[in-house]
Amino acid sequence: MSFPVLPLISSPTEDATIAEFSLVGQVLFPWTSVTVSKHWLQQFPPDLEVYVDATTDSEITVDQVVALLNTGVKQVFIPAARYHEIVAESSLPTERFAVQFDKDDVSQDLLKSKSSFIFKSKVANFKSYNDDENRQIYIRDDSLSQESANELAQSGYTPVVSATKLTTKKQEAGRISVSSIFISTLTTDRPDGLYTTLITTPAPSYTALGIVYSSKESIAAAIEEKVGVYQSRKRTDELWYKGKTSGATQSLVSISKDCDSDVVKFIVVPKEGYGFCHRQDNFTCFGDGQLAGTETSFGKGLAKLDTTLAARLQNAPEGSYTQRLFKDEKLLIAKLKEELDELIEAKGKEEVAWECADLLYFAMVWCIKNGVRLSDVERNLDIKSLKVTRRKGDAKPAYVNNEQKQAQPEALDFSLETIKVDDINADSEDLNRAMTRPVQKTADIMKLVLPIIENVKKNGDKALIELTAKFDGVELSNPVLNAPFPSELMQISQEMKDAIDLSISNIEKFHAAQLPKEKVMTVETAPGVFCSRFAKPIENVGLYVPGGTAVLPSTAMMLGVPAKVAGCKNIIIASPPARATGKLTPEVVYVAHKLGAKCIVMAGGAQAVTAMAYGTESVLKCDKILGPGNQFVTAAKMYVQNDTQALCSIDMPAGPSEVLVIADEYADADFVASDLLSQAEHGIDSQVILIGIDLSDSKLKEYQDAVARQASVLPRKEIVAKCLSHSYILLVKTYEEAFELSNKYAPEHLILQIENAKSYVPEYVDNAGSVFIGALSPESCGDYSSGTNHTLPTYGYARQYSGVNTATYQKFITAQDVTKEGLESIGKAVMTLAAVEGLEAHRRAVEVRMEKLGLI
Repeated sequence: MSFPVLPLISSPTEDATIAEFSLVGQVLFPWTSVTVSKHWLQQFPPDLEVYVDATTDSEITVDQVVALLNTGVKQVFIPAARYHEIVAESSLPTERFAVQFDKDDVSQDLLKSKSSFIFKSKVANFKSYNDDENRQIYIRDDSLSQESANELAQSGYTPVVSATKLTTKKQEAGRISVSSIFISTLTTDRPDGLYTTLITTPAPSYTALGIVYSSKESIAAAIEEKVGVYQSRKRTDELWYKGKTSGATQSLVSISKDCDSDVVKFIVVPKEGYGFCHRQDNFTCFGDGQLAGTETSFGKGLAKLDTTLAARLQNAPEGSYTQRLFKDEKLLIAKLKEELDELIEAKGKEEVAWECADLLYFAMVWCIKNGVRLSDVERNLDIKSLKVTRRKGDAKPAYVNNEQKQAQPEALDFSLETIKVDDINADSEDLNRAMTRPVQKTADIMKLVLPIIENVKKNGDKALIELTAKFDGVELSNPVLNAPFPSELMQISQEMKDAIDLSISNIEKFHAAQLPKEKVMTVETAPGVFCSRFAKPIENVGLYVPGGTAVLPSTAMMLGVPAKVAGCKNIIIASPPARATGKLTPEVVYVAHKLGAKCIVMAGGAQAVTAMAYGTESVLKCDKILGPGNQFVTAAKMYVQNDTQALCSIDMPAGPSEVLVIADEYADADFVASDLLSQAEHGIDSQVILIGIDLSDSKLKEYQDAVARQASVLPRKEIVAKCLSHSYILLVKTYEEAFELSNKYAPEHLILQIENAKSYVPEYVDNAGSVFIGALSPESCGDYSSGTNHTLPTYGYARQYSGVNTATYQKFITAQDVTKEGLESIGKAVMTLAAVEGLEAHRRAVEVRMEKLGLI
């Protein structure tokens, strides 16, 4: 609210009064005069904010308040006595209320809110109440005069005044001039006393037309006459009525000021066919040329389309496509349905944007045909954004049932013709689309995750137990299983034990080899100056192992073995119990036993991450959290690493699994297809890419057929099919081009099925999580038993992150040992640098020592 007065109008039916004061930008109606309906706010101008006064009505219910807010009312005025009942207990957004007090006494909970305050007179605590100008403070005083209203506005208050006591004239006996109130709050540092004034068009374009200057007299005249009136700087004793001689007149929609009160903003409607600039070819003063020739539309994007279509509705040439669309409703409906289908089927950022623009074009034709302008649509969007309750959001049954029919597995055709990975030449315009990962929506998930985080932080074990019951369907009495673990919880076959033992042994060998060769690495950097570095394990680490319906002992091994090798004191594993049995996955318990883990937190999702990051009564607070998970786990990890209260780091950002295979004419097509599909089955948001080097048409078809043939018999073929829909074969001519594209993509897994594959590593590989060299090195070996780690950077983070390794669980501490000889070697350099940086105590710390040693 930048106009410092709020007119109180007795009824929404007072059209003439509303029209007179709409340029103020806001009006207040008594609750008793309002009849709420879905489209109630549509009767008012788009730029008018509506407030409702319920301070004198003790009968208004919470449901009625919600209805007001949902219909788009900006704020509801309520008495302080009902704040707790209406706002706090109902969890309604506090910024949608203005609270009226009988005296200068505001409680702490209201001071912490974002509500506006209403008083009957000036208050002593204004500075603390207005929250550094972030809170609106209203004054309701029926005895206000022009002078007192001006003084209140100058002090930062907004007077609430009955419209019957207001006037838009410069002066009127017995009434308070709104222009006088507005002008009294303005400031300027210009020698001529004028105010810089920005002129824009109204909704939907809000196009900046130009900059002019206003005086007190011109502002008063503009408000009174409701036209564009400014101050002439050439003839300082004259007001400049815009368009008075040229015909380019303007109707004034609203007037406001910026937060510093030194810039005025006019929203005006120019006369049709005219611009603001004195040059007839420009709509604005910024050289846009939008009135040149016969072109009469202005603005950009949807706003320009809106004005163009409105003009064509009246004068489109007979037989033109646009006229056909306006006249032939069946054709227009068919185009709307066609464009919606094309948008749904579009792939890649550029194609989606293109098809969305087509759909918006035909949607706007439908609107203009039915007398609806873009400003009407935007008004409805604004109203929807102000809703405080949300619909469930389900589609209508007819659409849901149709979608369900399409999603049935038996309805999918897995013939060779339907399972196909698109092939794209590397010099094609579609390359960027192929190299773009599926979009992650962590930000959207965060609003669901934050309540979980706050719950666990506040309620600890109690929250873990409740959330495990809610999300995993398992009732627990204690959320933590402490070591030593009961043997009955790790009953697995001997074959499985042997597989786990072999894998742990190989992982341990590879990660033990990564330990520093010497306990302390020391370098004499200058005579007598010995710099050293030594590694220490991170003390407490939390390892997240997905569970529930999945069995993932490999993740427990990949995370736990390096932690054990590094010497971490406390290894905490978090994994949810299975819904069917109510117990932990026995393979995971066995791995935890082999690792010497301290305990297993029996929880999953964001709640498990939170418990390890902040600690609970039973869960030890961890210094670092590692491990993959769904979007909720990822969002929680990203949150805790940025919360200084947690003081907890994470391994790396996470995204969907991915593989990139480089293959040539000589690779085995079945091997290549199996590698691609091993990642495609992870999830529909996974991505697989094949870079084919100088492939013949027959070899390309061989790869395509192998993928389709193998995919059609996989148990997770529905997931595979959706993954392959955004996966690609990129065709290049040379090995160098292939590695250039691979490094640009930075894959989680890079598989080289090319001749002499070993000769390209490491020289040609700059960015990759892990490399699988040669036809007999499938990614699956790295996932389980070869010894390398399968917790790897995804989503292109291989450009700056390593996969989990021994150093992931270590911190490196440096030390220095400076002798007398060493102080003589570097002391003067240290003092010189400290002096230039102005750090005298630093300089003296060296100087004192050198003086006592007789070195200076």
